[in-house]
Amino acid sequence: MSDAIKHECGIALLRLKKPLEYYKEKYGSSFYAIQKMYLLMEKQHNRGQDGAGLASIKLDMEPGERYISRVRSNKTSPIQDIFSQINGRINQELEDRPELVNDVAAQKADLPYIGEVYLGHVRYGTFGKNNIESVHPFLRQNNWMHRNLIVAGNFNLTNVKELFADLVRLGQHPKEMADTVTVMEKIGHFLDDEVTDLYFDCKNEGLSKREASPVIGERLDIGRILKRASKNWDGGFAMAGMIGHGDAFVLRDPAGIRPAFHYEDDEIVVVASERPVIQTAFNVPLESIKELNPGEAIIIKKSGSVSFEQILDPLEKRSCSFERIYFSRGNDASIYQERKALGRLMMPYILEEIKGDTENTVFSYIPNTAETSFFGMMEGAQDYLNEKKIAAILANQNDLSAEKLSEILSTTIRTEKITIKDAKLRTFITDDSSRDDMVEHVYDVTYGVVKPTDTLVVIDDSIVRGTTLKKSIIKMLDRLNPKKIMVVSSAPQIRYPDCYGIDMAKMETLIAFTASLELLKDRNMYHIVDEVYTKCKAQENLPDAEVVNFVKEIYAPFTDQEISDKISEMLRPITVNAEVKIVFQTVENLHQACPENLGDWYFTGNYPTNGGNRVVNRAFMNFYEGKDARAY
Repeated sequence: MSDAIKHECGIALLRLKKPLEYYKEKYGSSFYAIQKMYLLMEKQHNRGQDGAGLASIKLDMEPGERYISRVRSNKTSPIQDIFSQINGRINQELEDRPELVNDVAAQKADLPYIGEVYLGHVRYGTFGKNNIESVHPFLRQNNWMHRNLIVAGNFNLTNVKELFADLVRLGQHPKEMADTVTVMEKIGHFLDDEVTDLYFDCKNEGLSKREASPVIGERLDIGRILKRASKNWDGGFAMAGMIGHGDAFVLRDPAGIRPAFHYEDDEIVVVASERPVIQTAFNVPLESIKELNPGEAIIIKKSGSVSFEQILDPLEKRSCSFERIYFSRGNDASIYQERKALGRLMMPYILEEIKGDTENTVFSYIPNTAETSFFGMMEGAQDYLNEKKIAAILANQNDLSAEKLSEILSTTIRTEKITIKDAKLRTFITDDSSRDDMVEHVYDVTYGVVKPTDTLVVIDDSIVRGTTLKKSIIKMLDRLNPKKIMVVSSAPQIRYPDCYGIDMAKMETLIAFTASLELLKDRNMYHIVDEVYTKCKAQENLPDAEVVNFVKEIYAPFTDQEISDKISEMLRPITVNAEVKIVFQTVENLHQACPENLGDWYFTGNYPTNGGNRVVNRAFMNFYEGKDARAY
């Protein structure tokens, strides 16, 4: 999208089901798992560029032998950095000890990261500083093997303060009030409880402490731990974890907001945030990869057994539609078709705006991520043109010369590559006017393909703030001297903050919200803002289940078209000569294009969890009170 918003984090969990010697013999390397983890993480690079981390566990190690390894990076290319560190460590060891090259058992014992269970994470931070301590996986250490806990996830919780208070009531002293720390300590608390109970069971059975250890690992009830830990979680999450002795799990939120896909065969079990990365990394058919159900956990025991357990009662499934519009890689078979559908469904609105005059219209897209929607938009345009050609042929069928037929058939849709992004250009001047001028030139344009009588139509994934459109893109397109510039958003108007992972936490940054405020001022209705604040304030101490999203009343007096027209007016720079029109997708068309991902709270304000309504009201109150703060 032209407005940069934070991506979603990505997870990758891999469990080898065979001894390491098997992979050495079949695939020629005992580093098979590390190579696959690199693929799983790099293929999800689109989900996170702030940081990356990898943790591994070696099964059945003797006391005193290292069995957990972890590496994290917040450098510019974090995935490459962590695997460079891993490869460097391994290669140095092999160089120093060449006898290890063909000795898989010795490699496992002596080389870091050579194990059977792996958890990787790519991070695009939405909260807090981007320091190394914020990078997943997180590690909770203990001398008891099965009290060690490693956690990574794609998630945001709306009720971190309440969960933090729960930990304090349990007698804990968490080091910070962050959702990752809170989640890890919550799981860790009940893990400790479970281990303690099992230890006393073993003691009562006459087992020694050392004899009890493997029995505890075997009997550990991961489902029970997750049920107790996640009881009051409110938010969207795909939470992954490993326990020191070798158990692993991934738990998905009960509304299915955050994605998680899994695959199993006789060699591996793998879970990732996106389906095509599993397809690509392991070359397996699409139909063999399954989606983890809402509220369900996949649990992989140290023994290699795999089970699925309903941890949380499922809510109405409201999977994030932004996954389909923008976040997930577009090479997923269904996502590709859905993005094309989003573009195709915009064509009737475009035709209405250009009055059917495709001969004097040039179609393009910006940025490159909108290319797939552009293909769909062009399919819709071609269908319209074919209908025009058929009508023209039928109208002239009694007097249709070869020349006339050739003239009708030669009419085409005009498509062009209008913009080229200069990735190396940097805004190095600090004063505002100079910086804005430099931003305008981050993109370059293709000259000579647009006439002064043309409408220039460009499709974008979505429009959040509109800042880049106003400061850069519209000015840049105006250099081509079109009669009209039409920016088409394949997503509806973003009206409400997200609280489940996307960095859209502040009302005043959303162009649809600021446009509605301007409309209220224009029509002497700004008193509604005060009334909404009073209603929101009155709910501050109510339970989440009783909180209502009163921010909807800001938009209620206006039609979608009125808000779109105001956005068009606000985003048109005064120096631009062309008429500017912004056209948005409808929510109905979004659901038609993406029928399995009905999460639309950022468009409609219909939040899938109770905590969402509290967050949107808090975000509005922050705006009203002039507080530059997040609402969760």
